[in-house]
Amino acid sequence: MENDQLLEKFLSAKRIEGCSEKSLKYYAFTIRHMLEAVSKPLREINTDDLRRYLAMYQQERNAGKVTIDNIRRIFSSFFGWLEDYILKSPVRRIRRIKTDKTIKDTFTDEGLELLRDTCGKIRDLAIVDLLASTGMRVDELVLLTRKDINFNERECVVFGKGNRERVVYFDARTKIHLQNYLESRTDDNPALFVSLTKPHKCLMIGGVETRLRELGKQAAPAQIQAYSRHQGH
Repeated sequence: MENDQLLEKFLSAKRIEGCSEKSLKYYAFTIRHMLEAVSKPLREINTDDLRRYLAMYQQERNAGKVTIDNIRRIFSSFFGWLEDYILKSPVRRIRRIKTDKTIKDTFTDEGLELLRDTCGKIRDLAIVDLLASTGMRVDELVLLTRKDINFNERECVVFGKGNRERVVYFDARTKIHLQNYLESRTDDNPALFVSLTKPHKCLMIGGVETRLRELGKQAAPAQIQAYSRHQGH
């Protein structure tokens, strides 16, 4: 069978197991991206191919360890299921990527305003506001579609760990920025957030994380100056 046929069979199996449509969409996008990059029949893909892909993905997108390990886990599930069609999963020899457990700093109100000031694109402003006002994670944000947003109630449904569904609420400012962003788009991609350039593909976790880091670096000098002024008082 062709790669696409095997991928569809895998997605059907996961759907029967109760996997949400949002997760299935993320699985499909992640696996297809790898298949396009490796450009080999599935039966011929080996461990080195996947290691090179993960290294390339991490370097090109400046992705964190958590993101890379999430991709590895998706590949492990996919190739583990494929063992009915291949001799052995090439992911078996790729070890889990250890991530450092760190306590994340939270933004002060002033820091958040400085971060907003660095957003030169309406999309980035909508992303920052949606994350800040709802408390959702980046992996939940990238799965959202336009239809998931209820502007009347200022709410949206997200799927967290274990495919647990919950409703989150956003503030009036976020509503305005989201509406402005969606009105500015000319593409027909159903995803809530897409790349700024054609063909306007759905943003992935690594892309959002990279952009947020860039915005944070731009905001840092202003934040330091503001802190220094405060200390001077």
